Amino acid sequence: MFKNLIIFAPHSEKNQSKSINKKQTMKNLKFQTLTLAVATVVAFSGCTGLGKWVKNADKITYKVTPDPLQMHGDSVGFSISGNYPAKIFPKKATVTVTPYIKWAGGEKALKPCVLVGEKSEAKGQKISNSTGGSFNYTSDKVAYAPEMKVATLELRCNGAVKSKTKDLPAKKVADGTIITPLLVQSDEKPIMAKDNFQKTIPRSISGSIYFVINQAQVRATELKSDEMKAFKDFITLGVAKKYAFHPINISAYASPDGELALNSHLAEDRAKETVKSLMDWSDDKMNTKDKKDKSVNFTEGSVKEFYQTVTTAEDWDGFKKAMEASSLKDKDLILRVLTMYPDGPSRQKEIKNLAKTWVEVADKILPRLRRSVITLNADENSRTDAQITTALTASPDSLSIEEFLYGATLTNDMNTKITIYKKAEAKYPQDWRCANNVAYILLTQNKLADAEAELKKADGLSANNPIVKNNLGICARWKGDRKAAMDLYKSATAAGTEPTYNMGIIEIQNGNYGAAVADFGSENSFNMALATLLNGNNEGSMAIIDKSKTKEDAISFYLKAVASARQGKADGVNNNLRSALQKDASLKAMAKDDAEFIKFRDNADFKGMIN
Repeated sequence: MFKNLIIFAPHSEKNQSKSINKKQTMKNLKFQTLTLAVATVVAFSGCTGLGKWVKNADKITYKVTPDPLQMHGDSVGFSISGNYPAKIFPKKATVTVTPYIKWAGGEKALKPCVLVGEKSEAKGQKISNSTGGSFNYTSDKVAYAPEMKVATLELRCNGAVKSKTKDLPAKKVADGTIITPLLVQSDEKPIMAKDNFQKTIPRSISGSIYFVINQAQVRATELKSDEMKAFKDFITLGVAKKYAFHPINISAYASPDGELALNSHLAEDRAKETVKSLMDWSDDKMNTKDKKDKSVNFTEGSVKEFYQTVTTAEDWDGFKKAMEASSLKDKDLILRVLTMYPDGPSRQKEIKNLAKTWVEVADKILPRLRRSVITLNADENSRTDAQITTALTASPDSLSIEEFLYGATLTNDMNTKITIYKKAEAKYPQDWRCANNVAYILLTQNKLADAEAELKKADGLSANNPIVKNNLGICARWKGDRKAAMDLYKSATAAGTEPTYNMGIIEIQNGNYGAAVADFGSENSFNMALATLLNGNNEGSMAIIDKSKTKEDAISFYLKAVASARQGKADGVNNNLRSALQKDASLKAMAKDDAEFIKFRDNADFKGMIN
């Protein structure tokens, strides 16, 4: 190491002149000492190895993954693997490798990576001088900024051995930055609250007539009971409202005591007498339709068509239900008898053997079983669509809330819809559906603040309503609060598939592409195609686009061009990008800077399209 070192030292000669004075001797000594020190430093610096390291910088290799850099979840991250051949890395050196993301007019330094030689005592990844070596580096996540779209990744290396330092020439190692996740569409799905309007409303009434033991005559007092008064009022109202009446069903019963044959005739007679009594209420204004769709009324000529009778000679089912509901002392014993003896005579015999109990049964249970039950069903027709549409303008105060909400579905004009919902909200301010549906329209018009105000009203009227929560989630996401939006969507899953779809949009933004694919499910949409591509399935992405409703949109062709670029298919890039630009020329600027197409920028067809 010191073979070229020349050491100057004082010498003497026997015949040295005594005339040299002491001052001159001291000067010579100082000069010689200084020369020795300089020579020693020069010799040491020549042994640091930093010069050879700089000289062989082009032999050091780097690989960046991914290249180009990619933005995921609002940030950029990457890894670097580097390799040093043998005899290059200085044995005692500490090398600091600092990545820089550079763009026009600016740059950002990232965390450094420290490499150390085999004889260095510093901390870092060891690189052998004799055999060479490799190192690995993973960056922290760097918040993406728009200026990083057109950028490069550069490495700057500083080597130090004690106080001696040298820098390698800055080296570009990757391009940046792919920002394809930003293509996500804000096509969230708000939910409209549904109406409960029925064009035909089922109406029904039932009443009972009770008979004296062993008799079938309908007593006048029975026809004046509250049940039968309600029955008659129902008929009167139905006639006035033009109900479409169905046949009257009459179920006549005999109690399960006495002989079966007698009870059978008794039940039949009670059915006939009930029909006769109802015929006395005949009203020729009351029309209905029988099973053959013929207009009939309460006249004797239509008895067979309009009155449908069923008889039960021994009403053991009614007896059992009445017994279960009773407080008779021996009711459990009687219920066991019903289980043990399947035939009527045996049951009667065993129950009558319970003398005291039988008296109570005869007094409290059996009279309510000697009856006929009358049931009348009808259909009430609601206003027609034309009538509701007219009333929405001419007489809105006459409309029910269901008619309002249904009426809004009769038009496709959003301005007309919101006018209807606001009228409904004014008349029925306590119904959450009005405010929610006003907000729905406002969301489709991108009026975020107004929509959110309406949804807060709806939320106050119907707390924890999944439909309202879904729509509030859209507001939160549009305001940039993804966490709040995700929490709202998760609380809204009972509302249907819409909240889950909306979650998929957030998952794309968060960089969770597999989760986004799962959330979108079988939806053939642009966002599903985008999530599929970002999740690594380029062919699947293109297939989804081709099945989507937006397959002819410019942005859909653009995404197919990206998918083709990822597959290295120049024809696919050119053909799909050409279609995209023909439909939307503004995409040319985006394509020109899009790092997805870096490998195709020298392609003549590609140049011709974007320049």
